[in-house]
Amino acid sequence: MAKRAVMTGARTGDISAAADFMGPGAIEVNRYQTEIFDLVRRRFVFGQRITTVPATGQPSRYFEQLAIPTAGMVNPRTLATGTSASEPVRVERPVYLKAITAAINYSIFDVEVNQQQGQFAYLEAKDLTDTVDAVLKLHDQELWTGADNDLVYSSSTDYYGVSGQIVNAADLGGFYHGSVVAASGSLVNAVKTQVAQMASRTDFEVKPSALYMNPMFGDLFDQEAKSVQLYFNEVEVIPGVIVKALPTQIGLLPLIPDPAIVNLPSGGLTQYTGFIISEEFVEYHYLTSPVPRVFQLGLVGNLAAQFVVLKFGAPVAKGAGYCHGYIRAIR
Repeated sequence: MAKRAVMTGARTGDISAAADFMGPGAIEVNRYQTEIFDLVRRRFVFGQRITTVPATGQPSRYFEQLAIPTAGMVNPRTLATGTSASEPVRVERPVYLKAITAAINYSIFDVEVNQQQGQFAYLEAKDLTDTVDAVLKLHDQELWTGADNDLVYSSSTDYYGVSGQIVNAADLGGFYHGSVVAASGSLVNAVKTQVAQMASRTDFEVKPSALYMNPMFGDLFDQEAKSVQLYFNEVEVIPGVIVKALPTQIGLLPLIPDPAIVNLPSGGLTQYTGFIISEEFVEYHYLTSPVPRVFQLGLVGNLAAQFVVLKFGAPVAKGAGYCHGYIRAIR
């Protein structure tokens, strides 16, 4: 049997010994399946469900109304003395846009060798698509975990993650938009109570649409719900993805696992956080296009083709302190 070639980086130690076997009536050479086995994760659920809107500029701006004029009960015969003027309460909100990029270079020599061999004819297109997916994957992760801490005074090239916007938001009207579940407390009851609190507000009309959590946190819900048989409902959240749903005061609340949400270590235990989201009020403000754009920069000195993938925008959780909520548990 011939000696096998030894691969060293992109070079071979002995390219003359490429046959697997040589014998009477047979010369066996390396062949591969033409499809590459590929289960690499490219997208997360949250990024495929939120609203995308055009940015108004840099920063993108919108107005948020916090209250309507006040009214009062008065004596019908003394209307003038019982009336005082009031006005709506509105505030301006900015969203500072960020950028995500990825790049890939194609060597003209290697591309032409691959084309002439004809075994992986689709590879050039696949690699460019994978580069676009790299931008989308980072976008979906940054929606939750972006490390910036302000929507306008930027201290990082990251997004200001939706999780940070919600957890750091101020409570309004005496309602707490977050709760901490005791070590022996019920996770299911905590979610149902938190949603009931959000729905019982008289100052804002809130209707959460989903609970997002890391799959490991979701497993704790499953174990608890299995033991007490609390829910049997299922909801399709994106095509082909069906999740359990918890009955609450606003109807069925889908429990959506999203690996982009990170569980944190806490003194030998794990801190889990789930986010109760009103998805229609989480927006991605984009510049020019909500999907990544591909630019070809031309050939460089060695005739390599350069492609850059680009995406401009930023997420905002409108009404972070009352439209959305969270629960936290250390287990």
